[in-house]
Amino acid sequence: MVKTKKLQYHNPHKDPNIHHQPKASTDLKCLIPIDPLILSIHVNNRCKIQIFIFSWSSDMTHLDVQRLYLMEFSEPGIFNYSTLLLSEERDALYVGAREAVFELNKKNVTIKNNKVQWTVEETPMLMCTLKGKSKEKDCLNYIRVLQVVDDDRLYVCGTHAFQPQCDYLNLDDFSLAGQREDGRGKCSFDPSQSFTTVMVDGELYSGTAYNFLGSEPIISRYSPSQSLLRTEYSTSWLNEPSFVFADVIREGRNRADGEDDKIYYFFTEVSVEYEFFGKLLIPRVARVCKGDLGGQRTLQKKWTSFLKAKLVCSMPELNFVFNVVHDVFILKGADWRDTVIYGVFTSQWGNVGLSAVCAYNMTAVEDVFSKGKYMQKATVEQSHTKWVRYNGITPSPRPGACINNLMRQQNISSSLHLPDKTLQFVKDHPLLEDPVLPIGNRPRLITKDVNYTQIVVERVAALDGNIYDVIFTGTDKGVLHKSVLFEGEVHIVEEIQLLKNSEPIKNLLLSPKTQSLYAGSDSGVVQSPTYFCDKYLTCTDCVLARDPYCAWDPHTDVCVNTVNHRERRLIQSLKGDASICPSGMSQHRVVVKPGSSAELPCLVQSNMAHLLWKANSSVLTEASRFHLIGENGLLIYSVAPEDQGHYECWSVEWAPAAGKNFSRLLAGYILTLDLPVRRPQQTGHVTTTLGSQETPGTHNAAGNGKTDRVLLTSAHAPPSFTSTVLFTSPPQTDSSLTPPPTNKFQPNQPFSPSSKPSRSGTQDTTTTSYLQQDNTTALLFLFLLFFLLFVAAMVYNCYMQYLPPPCLRLRTALLGNHKSTHQPEYRACEAGLMETTSTTDKIHMTEQPTQNGSQSSHNLRALRDTGYETEPECGNGRIPSHSFGDDSPTTQKPFDVDCESQPIQFADADADL
Repeated sequence: MVKTKKLQYHNPHKDPNIHHQPKASTDLKCLIPIDPLILSIHVNNRCKIQIFIFSWSSDMTHLDVQRLYLMEFSEPGIFNYSTLLLSEERDALYVGAREAVFELNKKNVTIKNNKVQWTVEETPMLMCTLKGKSKEKDCLNYIRVLQVVDDDRLYVCGTHAFQPQCDYLNLDDFSLAGQREDGRGKCSFDPSQSFTTVMVDGELYSGTAYNFLGSEPIISRYSPSQSLLRTEYSTSWLNEPSFVFADVIREGRNRADGEDDKIYYFFTEVSVEYEFFGKLLIPRVARVCKGDLGGQRTLQKKWTSFLKAKLVCSMPELNFVFNVVHDVFILKGADWRDTVIYGVFTSQWGNVGLSAVCAYNMTAVEDVFSKGKYMQKATVEQSHTKWVRYNGITPSPRPGACINNLMRQQNISSSLHLPDKTLQFVKDHPLLEDPVLPIGNRPRLITKDVNYTQIVVERVAALDGNIYDVIFTGTDKGVLHKSVLFEGEVHIVEEIQLLKNSEPIKNLLLSPKTQSLYAGSDSGVVQSPTYFCDKYLTCTDCVLARDPYCAWDPHTDVCVNTVNHRERRLIQSLKGDASICPSGMSQHRVVVKPGSSAELPCLVQSNMAHLLWKANSSVLTEASRFHLIGENGLLIYSVAPEDQGHYECWSVEWAPAAGKNFSRLLAGYILTLDLPVRRPQQTGHVTTTLGSQETPGTHNAAGNGKTDRVLLTSAHAPPSFTSTVLFTSPPQTDSSLTPPPTNKFQPNQPFSPSSKPSRSGTQDTTTTSYLQQDNTTALLFLFLLFFLLFVAAMVYNCYMQYLPPPCLRLRTALLGNHKSTHQPEYRACEAGLMETTSTTDKIHMTEQPTQNGSQSSHNLRALRDTGYETEPECGNGRIPSHSFGDDSPTTQKPFDVDCESQPIQFADADADL
């Protein structure tokens, strides 16, 4: 049996040949909630949620994942490995690329078994370029169809320079048969155009465009024994559809009503029933019957069973709709009623940045097609044509229904016998009003800043006897997300960077037999296992990952795959109950030198866990002295004696599925100082850092609770810390999240004086007591010293008149108006000023008293004024000549002095005084 899945042309993928080890829910960045507007979110252990909304940042799309298990295939010069076909019987993976078809080993895709090339001849390429297409890109042969015809042949179709052609590929010698057929309606013209095909019992069902321009979309069937059957060229049937997937649902041989098998198509098209300011897209599911032969007179060579309905994927509480479907996977059960349809959706408006996964029961889909109401066109005045519910009488037999036992009793054994009234009705009413609602009436999974493009699902039996749906979703950045559905909730298990170049995943296939995933991209094909159990190094991590593929083996202390080790007694809990793990504990001692830095590593794999550091049973915070708490450990700057002690790193994680907290000790350290040995000055005495001496009998090693305290160390302390050891202990389920009490490290021990070496050659350990003085006194002394220097500088600058007027006014108030004697430049000028003033007084002795008084006041004010001389009259440094007899007040200058012999070079700054 061959399992196939056809790709629609919008998905990116990534690079091959290097193996990638995924990062689990442990390493998945689950940022809860992305927005207070979007849903109320119930987050469980390790990203478990009802509707999980998480943000993916650009730095988070490339997780630190070891590519140890991934295998990739590609060949130089060949691109677009987007068409994949898996053959379980031949253990082969067939890959359709650009102008080549490969047969790869299913267990190891790096092994190429066969290859055939299919290039474009010169004439078709010339015609393609004349139509305006690119010779290097468009006018090549992109293999878009790979389907199994029988055990010995494959049906292959390619775009062939915008002239689709099909041929048969012989598997025995892996060569093309040369039976070229027209590929219109079977394969797309444009390599970037979405389409889908499925081969059912030797008949090819396809959804694609029938013409070069892509304006005639059809859903058709090509059969060697029957004529071509297709849809009508009508917007009411198909309106600019974008096909993504098609598959057959078998009704079963023992069905009581004897209905036919059905082929379901999934696509997105422009809505015809809603008015909008632009083209509103609607996700659809359409159905045709496998035994449909068309009508006798009405709908000749057309589908008589074609009906379509709307797929709903939305958040009802926000009235937000995901209206574009990108991929669909049908998870088939033993009976058609157990079949579940999974689809990945996005919004038409890309700025929203949300992706969703919705699931639908096959019974809900069948109910809509067999019992749903029809819609019809209704012309309203001054408005566009709308579609409304049809409330009239529905013809019998039901339009669009497959032939069943009831119709056979009415002598209707095929669609050729259907009455024209029924056929005309289904021709005019292909749209059903009732939508197909998802399970739970909401998405199973919602992501932010992640565009899902592909999806596959597998049912896995866990050790508890239950069967769980494991969902694999590919993104447009080459990332694979693995999720598990547990009790109606989705838990993100891990994320794997499949493609190195962060290109879209264009196709995704799953092989249950080999437990492998195959991803096709533009650059190559990547094979990945469905589980990465051995990357969980502890029992707690293995259990908390809640991966149904993985369980902990207590005999070998390894996380193993459950399929290959079911005979053993393994530990697994999809609830995340890590208390069932066995116990284990270890420690490590760290010795550093005083003043150096100490790094205490502590790695936690789960992003849902909260790290808690304790020092001597006291919880450390970001405000702790010289402590830096990071994601990978604790860093202590400038280790001091008071930093010695017992450090513990605890992981606290809430597991809602188990209904309790898990706290476990991840790492523990005993931090000590490597102090230098200092010999005592006198026998029986110890010299401290302060120069004091104490006898061992009276010295209290424990200290008196003050800042200065005595610390002890061995004379042969270990060197410096050179290695780190991480360890884990069993999780604690105390709801208080308080770790179990630990013995506090006591650095202070009773002191004993050093002794001389014995004659036997052995030397006793010498211990020395040091008094560590607190740095507070030194800091206070330095502060006072700098303060006094600052005050002295201020006083000096104020006294020297270097500071602004407020300080100078203070100086004048304290020292008076006398000129300071440290400026000899003013002395000569002041002497000349005094001499000029005396001469002026003598001349004015004969003038009137009023003039003498006025002139004297001016002269006195000139002697007292020490402000800046900025008058324009002295701008050139010289005093203009004046007439002493001039009584005009404008010509009388208080500073009319002769400064020629001693020009003014400096001026005081206290002009405001």
